Amino acid sequence: MTIGIVGAGQLGRMLALAGYPLGFDFLFLDRSAATPAGQLAPILCGDMASPKLLARLARRSAVVTFDWENASVAGLKPIARLTRVFPPIEALAAAQDRLREKRLFEALGIPTTRFAAVASRKQLLAAIAQVGLPGVLKTRHGGYDGKGQFVIRGPRDIDRAWDALGALPCLYENLVPFDYEVSAIGVRGSDGATAFYPLNRNLHRGGILRLTRAPFGSTPLTRRANAALRRILDHFGYVGVLTIEFFVHRGRLIANEIAPRVHNSGHWTIEGAVTSQFENHIRAITGLPLGSTQARGHSAMINLIGTLPPRADLLARPGVHLHDYRKDPRPDRKLGHITLIADSAARRDSGARALLRRIDRETWVSFR
Repeated sequence: MTIGIVGAGQLGRMLALAGYPLGFDFLFLDRSAATPAGQLAPILCGDMASPKLLARLARRSAVVTFDWENASVAGLKPIARLTRVFPPIEALAAAQDRLREKRLFEALGIPTTRFAAVASRKQLLAAIAQVGLPGVLKTRHGGYDGKGQFVIRGPRDIDRAWDALGALPCLYENLVPFDYEVSAIGVRGSDGATAFYPLNRNLHRGGILRLTRAPFGSTPLTRRANAALRRILDHFGYVGVLTIEFFVHRGRLIANEIAPRVHNSGHWTIEGAVTSQFENHIRAITGLPLGSTQARGHSAMINLIGTLPPRADLLARPGVHLHDYRKDPRPDRKLGHITLIADSAARRDSGARALLRRIDRETWVSFR
């Protein structure tokens, strides 16, 4: 059985690595064969929105999924007549439009930020009057890792924000004074069975995830996060892995965005859970029973950004696992990650601090 994947980045690579032991083959569609997943499986090379290439992928695959949330909705819809496509295209479309995403949260009773649609400078001024300052102007489409955003703290920022982003449809929302960020990851099978991973606490810098720790959070916080996740999974009749990112402010969860795919904050599950998010995504989309999401100890995942430290320095440390995506180095690029597994949260955090001090001192300062 062949699984088709639109996008051949590191997420696609890890999906294939999880699926090969289960007996599946993989076929990717990407702009280039020089990709992390291109080292593992055949690739159809070309425009990832090409109807012709997507149809070829569909005809050669028993099921099609995607490893990035900017996959073409318009391109995927026609191939749903040729093969199964999971997660649902409707969930992908919601995640690609920040306004639609916020309205989804509202409709399902999931707390989120105050927001307003913005398509003109006049509407921006009205949104600021309605929502207040400080706030964030965001493009409705295409932003990730902090891109497509401009913080407006006062009147002097309005023109600069509009000049930077106003050519595109936007969303304005209040700037949340959050205490920290968490993500909830769940998986739903084609039979409706669901499973939830322990809550993750995340640390971002420069709009890029630097550190994830799991399990994290009280039982009530985890219960509320999973309840929100379940509402979205059931709303879409979802199949596959889904993530919600939350701000936490005074113990209250505020939904920020969804990711209808395997997620960076879930990389720790490869070594740190009984069944990884990648294996469970494969199980879900192929109709297999879901695996246990129970944690194996306490995990810290650190993204390796821009450069890769010497392997020997990392692997000499007890409990450390290295994942090299085999990508060419460049600033702010995710080149790999390391996962540290410990038998207690205290040892995990101590080990993570030591690693960050060695490889990412700016994040180490934030974590201390």
